[in-house]
Amino acid sequence: MRKLAFGYSTRCNIRCGHCVASEELPDNRKMSLDGAKTIIMEMARAGVSGISFTAGEPFVYLDDMVELIGVCRGQGIYTRIVTNSSWAKSRERAEALLSRLRQRGLCQVRLSYSRWHQEQVPRENVLNAARAAEAMGLDYFVSFVTDFSEADDPFEAFLREHNLKFFPEPLIYSGRAETFARNDLFTDFQANRCAMNPYLSPDLDMFACCDAGSKFTRTNFFYLGNLATHSVSELFEKSETHPLYNHIRTMGITAIASFAGFKAREIVKYRKCELCKLLFDSPESLAKLSKAAEGELTRWTR
Repeated sequence: MRKLAFGYSTRCNIRCGHCVASEELPDNRKMSLDGAKTIIMEMARAGVSGISFTAGEPFVYLDDMVELIGVCRGQGIYTRIVTNSSWAKSRERAEALLSRLRQRGLCQVRLSYSRWHQEQVPRENVLNAARAAEAMGLDYFVSFVTDFSEADDPFEAFLREHNLKFFPEPLIYSGRAETFARNDLFTDFQANRCAMNPYLSPDLDMFACCDAGSKFTRTNFFYLGNLATHSVSELFEKSETHPLYNHIRTMGITAIASFAGFKAREIVKYRKCELCKLLFDSPESLAKLSKAAEGELTRWTR
């Protein structure tokens, strides 16, 4: 099943201190509406069955989103919008805006929530958006970004108090969060596999990783190519047939790190995305793993 994070625009109306999608300077890149429609049609022909509109704040271009959701619906593509809920200043306003998208075929809304988001957006906005989604039968969940510290307890309590559907999302230490202090995890009970849904930027660059892959500046390991010179099918095929990408999906980051020589006591201190960057944004490590990808690494067990 082919799915993709669709970065229609990088423009956002808030600046969260932890944001992985933004740099220090404002970034307002945007696709053309007609160009985005054409890309969605091509994606449908390439077998893409799910699109998540993300990157900047999609509601900044609400009218465009309404049209793009409609195109997706016409092509049988499942759609999700990832939003900071800044627009949901009241229950009535939230219902009015979501109903436009729902009528055009929006399948799900993902509400970003954290102590960093809520420095700029009242948490009641998230509640308004969730209640509006419930009222119209629109699937939703709250993406609760957390570093699992006690500072997040009141934010989790708010979600529980209002019986909101939420999922804890580990903070990614990239972008503005790259300099954040980290607490040791001391866990090593899973392989840390990653589904690696691709990400399409407003510049039509496509990356195999939808999270921090575009931040791998030393090796550009996750860069697949640009739609100006490649078809959607070509870039998906490149992602799906890349030996190391498939090892990330199947054997997982933890096992790859063990193969690369990381001691168990080192592996347990890193989050999945951090460990991935240590392995694949180092030219030396990447060269070693690329050489082993279809040989030793394939046979490796931990």
